[in-house]
Amino acid sequence: METKTANDGTILIRGQAYMPDAKGSLVPLELVKAQHKLEDETVRKIARHARELSAQISRFRGHTMTDLGEFDALLEQEYGGRRGGAKGNRTYQSFDGLLKIQVQVSDMIDFGPELQIAKGLIDECLTEWSDDARAEIRAVVTRAFNTDKQGQINRSEIFMLLRLDIEDDRWRRAQDAIRDAMRVVGSREYVRFYQRDRPDGRWQAITIDLAKAGAQGD
Repeated sequence: METKTANDGTILIRGQAYMPDAKGSLVPLELVKAQHKLEDETVRKIARHARELSAQISRFRGHTMTDLGEFDALLEQEYGGRRGGAKGNRTYQSFDGLLKIQVQVSDMIDFGPELQIAKGLIDECLTEWSDDARAEIRAVVTRAFNTDKQGQINRSEIFMLLRLDIEDDRWRRAQDAIRDAMRVVGSREYVRFYQRDRPDGRWQAITIDLAKAGAQGD
C-alpha cells in the first residue's frame, strides 16, 4: 500500500488524505472538524518556529563558547600560562563598560547511601524531642527528605540541615554523614549576558529565556 506523509501532517493513502489521531488511528480528512484542523495547523507552525529558534540558540551558544575559548587561548599565549582549572567563573566586558558576559560553572550534586544513615540519626533525635519543641526543625527535616515530582531529594533543604546548629551528638554525626554523602556527579556551565546604558548604570540581563522575555515586555 503506497503511503505519503505531507508537510501538514496528513497522510495520503491511494490518493485519500487522512490525519492520524493521538491513538494512532487514521481519520479521513473530511471527518476532522475544521477547528481541529486549524488547531493542528497552528500548533505545527509554532512548533516549527520553536525548533528553528532552539537550533539557532544552540548554534549561538556554541559560537559564544568558541569565541570566548579563542580569547582565553590568546590570553594564555600572551602570558605564557594556562587558566587555573576549567571550573573558574569568568567575566568579560566591553571597553566602554556597557556590555558584559558572565560564564558561571555550577557543580551538580548527588547523594550517596550515607544520606540514609543521616536520616536515621535525625529520626532518633526527632523521636526523643517533644512534639511541640523545635517544630520548625521538624518542618525542615520533612521537606528535606520528601522527594520532588521527579523523585529527587530536596537538595536546598538538605543543605539547610547543615546550617542548623544543634547541640546533639547524633545531629552532629548526621551532619557529617550528609557531608560524606555528597557526590559531585558533573558540572553545568551557564552563560549570561548583560547591558546598561551608562558606565555607572544598573546592569540589565539580555534575556533569552522565553518566559522572562515575555514578562519584560509587559
